[in-house]
Amino acid sequence: MYSTVISGGIRGIYSYLVQVEVDTAQGLPGFEMVGYLGSEVKEAKERVRVALKNAGFAMPAGRITVNISPADVPKEGTAYDLPVAVAVLASMEVVPREALNRLLMIGELGLNGELRPVRGVLPIVRKAKEAGFRSCIVPKENESEGAVVEGILVYGLSHLREVTIFLQQHKTPPYKPAAADFEKIFAGQQEKQFDFEEVQGQEGVRRAAEIAAAGFHHLLMIGPPGSGKTMIAKRIPSILPPMSMEESLEVSTVYSVAGLLKEGQSLVCRRPFLNPHHTISEHALAGGGRIPRPGVLSLAHRGVLFLDELTEFKRSTLEILRQPMEDKVVQIARSVGSVVYPASCLIVGAMNIATTKLIQCGITEKAENEAFQGIGKVRYWILVSVAVKWNQSCLALCTSF
Repeated sequence: MYSTVISGGIRGIYSYLVQVEVDTAQGLPGFEMVGYLGSEVKEAKERVRVALKNAGFAMPAGRITVNISPADVPKEGTAYDLPVAVAVLASMEVVPREALNRLLMIGELGLNGELRPVRGVLPIVRKAKEAGFRSCIVPKENESEGAVVEGILVYGLSHLREVTIFLQQHKTPPYKPAAADFEKIFAGQQEKQFDFEEVQGQEGVRRAAEIAAAGFHHLLMIGPPGSGKTMIAKRIPSILPPMSMEESLEVSTVYSVAGLLKEGQSLVCRRPFLNPHHTISEHALAGGGRIPRPGVLSLAHRGVLFLDELTEFKRSTLEILRQPMEDKVVQIARSVGSVVYPASCLIVGAMNIATTKLIQCGITEKAENEAFQGIGKVRYWILVSVAVKWNQSCLALCTSF
């Protein structure tokens, strides 16, 4: 018997539809899976076999062949467990095939049959809506994430038995679809966070930060330790305009693909602020891996990326910033294909004056070890020296790259 179930996969931050085909036939017992599968997907046959047994369903005594199409696209992750199990049940005629029309499902199966959360639910549900699907079945923990997509019914279920009951009673579903309360979701923006009005003094750098935030320009701050560079950078998101619904969906999609949405979190409503250590690798900053994942640049999309101790970053790491600062995207090429991640973020750099690299470049000089003895006269002397050589009159340099 042949059956098919529609699921979804992730490529970059974009989703594509996947057709899970199952055929059961007479012959020596076996369970084969094909379709350019990664190790996690190949292991699904054992999870599905045991989950069906513990859910009270006997596997057919014959040869089971599973094909996950398109077969020329690499498949990764555990989201195909539920579609494979349901397709097997449909081939056994446990669930009616007409119940699978215009229905998409994703989810990982535990050995006891429970549904466990997966990455990338938001872009997959958005793709299902664009393709004209009527409803989706997702793990219970992911229902709030999928419910923000309007125009499609999203059902969050907890167990394989619940999925079976849902399909057997598909004409009058026994479970209610998830609903998103957008007022409650966006009310989180009003919670207390670092506020720019807490910055006292430093009128010059305050003005530069306001200009940078107004035009979404990049910002470089130079000053001795303790002068307030990090404090100001952390408060820049508070003077950026609130994210629109479309911006929130963009950022939430990146976090969904990266698996960083918290349990029960539907959308990322605040502008991100990321502060990576200066020892960060090139792959962690831009994204990468055998199957590329979003990096810090993409996780800071529509928000602020703060690079403290800028002169301590490796040159190869800083060179990566060139293309994202110009094109607002990160392009990653691998043997399995290339992906594009968004990277439109406000980059704020901070560095100490009289660092070894600045002294070597002749931009400033070390005043007989007095620069690190306090933040009084020597600090201002070094700042004046830097200001004269760079023809700037304030602590911060504000420019649009």
